[in-house]
Amino acid sequence: MCSIMGYCGSSATMAAFQKGFERTVSRGPDDSRVIDTGKGLLGFHRLAIMGLTPSGMQPFELDGSYLVCNGEIYGFEKWRKALSGKYQFTSDSDCEVLLPLYREYGVGLFAMLDAEFACILYDGERQEYIAARDPIGIRPLYYGYDAAGVILFASEPKNLVGLVENIIPFPPGHYYQGGKFVCYCDIAKSESVCHDDLETVCRKIREKLIAGVEKRLVADAKVGFLLSGGLDSSLVCSIAAKKSRTPIRTFAVGMDSDAIDLKYARQVAEFIGSNHTEVIITEQDVLDSLETVIQLLGTYDITTIRASIGMYLVCKAIHETTDIRVLLTGEISDELFGYKYTDFAPDATAFQEESQKRIRELHMYDVLRADRCISVNSLEARVPFGDLDFVRYVMSVDPELKMNRYGKGKYLLRHAFEGDYLPQEILYREKAAFSDAVGHSMVDDLKRYAESRYSDEEFAQKRSRYSHAAPFTKESLLYREIFEKYYPGQSSMIVDFWMPNRSWEGCNVDDPSARVLANYGDSGK
Repeated sequence: MCSIMGYCGSSATMAAFQKGFERTVSRGPDDSRVIDTGKGLLGFHRLAIMGLTPSGMQPFELDGSYLVCNGEIYGFEKWRKALSGKYQFTSDSDCEVLLPLYREYGVGLFAMLDAEFACILYDGERQEYIAARDPIGIRPLYYGYDAAGVILFASEPKNLVGLVENIIPFPPGHYYQGGKFVCYCDIAKSESVCHDDLETVCRKIREKLIAGVEKRLVADAKVGFLLSGGLDSSLVCSIAAKKSRTPIRTFAVGMDSDAIDLKYARQVAEFIGSNHTEVIITEQDVLDSLETVIQLLGTYDITTIRASIGMYLVCKAIHETTDIRVLLTGEISDELFGYKYTDFAPDATAFQEESQKRIRELHMYDVLRADRCISVNSLEARVPFGDLDFVRYVMSVDPELKMNRYGKGKYLLRHAFEGDYLPQEILYREKAAFSDAVGHSMVDDLKRYAESRYSDEEFAQKRSRYSHAAPFTKESLLYREIFEKYYPGQSSMIVDFWMPNRSWEGCNVDDPSARVLANYGDSGK
């Protein structure tokens, strides 16, 4: 990960900019630089992943235009080869191709990229700023306006606190130019329905996910893998192990008393031959890290916070005890193939609409969690299930096929990898909620702690202060109060609580955990 920031007007003051920008130095601890474009400021904190030499440091400059980008540009070599006759490249950084591409194609370049990225570009000839974000929002970007109406962009909300009135997520799949946000890609929307038969769908799912993992193994820094023992991370690790010449390094986290997934992660690690590490955490570790996690996340969402604690602690251990710089994770599979609660979808149209909604909101929930927990520990997240070609295909598949009509959720993904990728009992194991898988007791510990903080009268009085995304349990009130401490008045950065679709029969619940659903069954075993 890296951190970028832009103050896009001549009213920018270096002191205020630096104060905000230094809050995310952990995203890029290798080097930092701020430049004055003559019309504002651009800043870059570097975590060197591709092109490790100083020549890869940003901002990049081309004839008076400047660019900062937090991103991975897959297949950048083809662009550099095609452009090398006209432009001189001085580093091995993948992001160096972006300014020449902009010179050739203008804002059309963003739709051409196979990338996870957020960037800010100053066009010196037109004396205007342009910003853009990848179609899923895997790389973070936020914006707001100062008192003079000047727009600011930054990787995280904490950069903008005190500089703008309202902090707003930059919409994924959009670019900003001339005061307007323009959609260049709605990744959740399919122009037509793919009617491939079941076996063809599964073959393409397998081929495209393998390609998505393989391209994310390319790095000049060392790569590791988060392995929960669930289907998604296990598949990523299995594919990577097959593609790697040496054993990959995998990491799992669990509570000291009742971690569900540690034994399954161990089983997968033995099957694929990985160099495996377990990180064991306690109730005290959970409670001690709670405020830190909410501060780094910039959210009050219950699901996100619960699932982030274990992820933050395992990434912290990786940062402190290894020289790994890149982590592959299993996020985004559920949004594509279904959760436990989408088993209750009344029909295929409702299933598809829910999937589209979740893909469009991912940047506020699971993707946010993975980015912050990993980047705050000076690591980079890569998300193979978010590969654009893979997502486009799965979203286009006839939702009748994706519905759980097989007696097993996410059947297409499971069937696609039958064979020698995973043990059968892992491949067809029921899904456990991530926070539950770390240990059932973790959520119980958090709820009990929240209950001890408020009487019923205090809860009723304090929750009434909030009109947007009003807390509805003592746990949600606790998280909201901590959030407000660091991001006062910025609750609209998150649209609402991540919850099952309450309008569906069987889903009108007061806790986001899948364990409260009637179909959870053997998931927590």
